[in-house]
Amino acid sequence: MADWGPVVIATVLFVLLTPGLLFQIPGRTRIVEFNSFHTTGISILVHAVIYFGLITIFLIAIGVHIYS
Repeated sequence: MADWGPVVIATVLFVLLTPGLLFQIPGRTRIVEFNSFHTTGISILVHAVIYFGLITIFLIAIGVHIYS
C-alpha cells in the first residue's frame, strides 16, 4: 500500500498558498490582498515560511496518512 498523505497535503497546500492566487501577504498596497494575481519577493518568502510550517505540522506533528 502506498501512503498518499504527504503527496495530497503538499499539493493542496502548494495550490492554496501560491502568492496572489487566493491571497497575498504582504500585498502591494495593503497587508493582505485577495485574488490579485501579482506577487513580490517578500510575499514569496512569507508564503514559503507558512507552507513549511503547515506541512511540518500536518506531516510530522499530526502524521496524516492516506492509504490506497
